[in-house]
Amino acid sequence: MHASSPDFDSTFFRSALGRFPTGVTVITASLPGQAPVGLTASSFNSVSLDPPLVVWSLSRNSSSLATIQQCKRYVIQVLASDQMMIAQRFSKGTAAERFSGVPLTTAPNGSPRLQADCAAWFECSNRSQYEEGDHIIFVGEVEHCARNDSLPLIYHAGGYDLTPPPETKKP
Repeated sequence: MHASSPDFDSTFFRSALGRFPTGVTVITASLPGQAPVGLTASSFNSVSLDPPLVVWSLSRNSSSLATIQQCKRYVIQVLASDQMMIAQRFSKGTAAERFSGVPLTTAPNGSPRLQADCAAWFECSNRSQYEEGDHIIFVGEVEHCARNDSLPLIYHAGGYDLTPPPETKKP
């Protein structure tokens, strides 16, 4: 069964979706012998606790798509409220520009990970991929994760306007 044609255009649809606030992540990955890739994504969510599964999606037009599809593992970093500059950096430019001057470390199974103190990070095996519309949906099986008590960076209505500035955080 096919849905009827929508009564809206893609600009209106994007605006309507923007009414739902999301967290902001940076996904990093690499293939053996190649430079890492990284991108900003807000399409992240939990799927299952047992086994521990998460889901996110990536545009078919992404310059990072081939690496993400082929890698065995990737790391999803949940950005903290004071990391808007990281979100912006990983949302544009080339892979080299995104990583220029950004300290990296490795997650326990060797995946590239931002050294920045993110609110949380998840090292995932690249479990499943599904083609839907103009995106690829990725399901990752979480092998390692860590978190702290930082407030998360929130994306809403095309900006980061719901995230309290770092100076308003309460201890």
